[in-house]
Amino acid sequence: MDRMLYIGMTGAKHHMHSLKSVSNNLANATTTGFREDLSQFRSMPVFGPGHPTRAYSMAERPGLNFSPGPLQQTGRELDVAVEGEGWIAVQTEDGSEALTRAGNLKITPNGQLVNASGHAILGEDGPIAIPPAEKVEFAGDGTISIRPAGQNAVGMVIIDRVKLVDPPKQELIKGKDGIIRHESGEPQVADANIRLVSGALEGSNVNAVNAMVRMIDLQRNYEMQVKAMSAANTIAESATSVVRMT
Repeated sequence: MDRMLYIGMTGAKHHMHSLKSVSNNLANATTTGFREDLSQFRSMPVFGPGHPTRAYSMAERPGLNFSPGPLQQTGRELDVAVEGEGWIAVQTEDGSEALTRAGNLKITPNGQLVNASGHAILGEDGPIAIPPAEKVEFAGDGTISIRPAGQNAVGMVIIDRVKLVDPPKQELIKGKDGIIRHESGEPQVADANIRLVSGALEGSNVNAVNAMVRMIDLQRNYEMQVKAMSAANTIAESATSVVRMT
């Protein structure tokens, strides 16, 4: 019965891990630019002394769902969305480069352009700083133009360009902090073919209905694994009683 008990135990454990992943997806169904985590199960032999006669259930995250989310027009001048493939490069707290599809930007009191998570938006020469301005515009290629505050000039002044990149999807990873980075950890080369849509935001690519169905299915499978553990324990106790009687 140890095989049955071990499979049930590991199955229940990894179903709980998957439930956490699906719960996180569902919680971010309305988060701007969120990318859904994928999960799958497989059996894994237990290697050790002797032959691998035992196996256990293992949940793993094979990657992310990179399909685009729906575009939502906002009309806000600091909202941008990546059109099609590509990413906006940002700088995290530790100074490393990360990638995001969330374009709900804001300007801090010291003039730095950041996203909703507080990560600095990278430009051609590092984090982008916005001087005091009456108007800010983003062109399709990421070029940022402003109308300086306190001046009578009617023309726009170009100050920087958002760094847009498009590394291969298979080289991207999501860390435990939820931030997407290139697996090498190195800054990526800007891609001039990536386009931005001004005055719009990309929604999460999580399908809330599918995530809810997936959560119910995982919960039922978890209960089935627990019942298998209970059955294995009952059978073992019955076998022990028979042995004692003989």
